[in-house]
Amino acid sequence: MAWDEWEQLKTQAQAQAGTGTPAGTQIDQLAPDPGGGAPLPSSTGDLKVSQHDLTEIGSRAHTLYDHLWDRARLDNTSIDSAANDLTAQGFALGAGLTHVSVRWDQQLKSLLDACAQISNHMQVTKKIHAGDEAYIQREMSSIATLDDGFDERVGAPGGKNPVYYPDKTKKKTG
Repeated sequence: MAWDEWEQLKTQAQAQAGTGTPAGTQIDQLAPDPGGGAPLPSSTGDLKVSQHDLTEIGSRAHTLYDHLWDRARLDNTSIDSAANDLTAQGFALGAGLTHVSVRWDQQLKSLLDACAQISNHMQVTKKIHAGDEAYIQREMSSIATLDDGFDERVGAPGGKNPVYYPDKTKKKTG
């Protein structure tokens, strides 16, 4: 960009802002949202995704896959026949039709693969996170028991820790 053009843009920005100062110039930035828009990521904290969200994404990807499979596949035999007929009659359109048909199939397969990967990934992610949650709960409950065993404050002062020396007068039920 030429220097003169840059100066002209700065002058226009100052005039539009009505301030006459360079503070009104903004580069590579959107104006602040006056409200109603999504909050900035830095103000919302960590990304949170529920199992319902993962299921919904996987379901939509699977539905898209099914629609593409049912409606977007071409009848290549009739297209190839038409392309060969046009080519035999000397029309360059025959080669173009063959090219478009081949590219359509390639792109459709790529899109179908992407949908299948998204759907499968969401199912696997859901199972992995459910397993992680169960593992964390098990580990946390065993840590609490371990902490009780090492914590001298669990029992009465000077007494034996009930975690290691249970009351034998109580009958076990179960």
